Amino acid sequence: MPSVLIAGASRGIGLELARQYAADGWTVHATTRTPHTPGALGKIPGVQVHGLEVRHAAEAVALADALGEIALDTVIHNAGVSAHGRSREDVFAVNTYAPFTVIDAVFPHLLAAPQPKLVLVTSQLGARRGSSASLGPYGDSKAALNDRFRELAPRWRTQGVSAIVLHPGWVRTDMGGNSAPLSVERSARGIREVVTSLTLDDCGKFLTWEGRVHPW
Repeated sequence: MPSVLIAGASRGIGLELARQYAADGWTVHATTRTPHTPGALGKIPGVQVHGLEVRHAAEAVALADALGEIALDTVIHNAGVSAHGRSREDVFAVNTYAPFTVIDAVFPHLLAAPQPKLVLVTSQLGARRGSSASLGPYGDSKAALNDRFRELAPRWRTQGVSAIVLHPGWVRTDMGGNSAPLSVERSARGIREVVTSLTLDDCGKFLTWEGRVHPW
């Protein structure tokens, strides 16, 4: 039975990914900042809920320890925040730095899988397209995430990990708003299709939920 870790699964795309993977018989490990009150996440049959504040390295290490000897076929780091009402430092802490803290902690579990896949959810709003102009706190945080990913992807590839950053689309979530054209169900299905098709040749790419290559 394949296994997946979804970091940031209490709502929106992460929650729907947990639902869909569980419905397909995967072993699903899903994180939330509030494991004692997981809400809808705790009602999905078979999903193993873990507590994780992604900014805290000690909690990431505790998560890795809680996984025991489990091999993770797929890790999807979905946790992120908008810039609304937050300082630039806080936005960067969650969107830029935390993903790599979590990945570092659980990476041995990825390496234990035969064909490991790693997905960092980014945004098209972090695409610089050759410009050095500011994209705003949120866009800048995602651009910095992409930059760090591009530095690490070659090493991950040599370790056999198919790693990508992925734009999930403009989705009707708390962050995306009600006017967004894409449902969470469709975005999650698209993300899963992309993950299924990933090979080592894709490592280092910036892809969309539809599987298209996105410009940096």
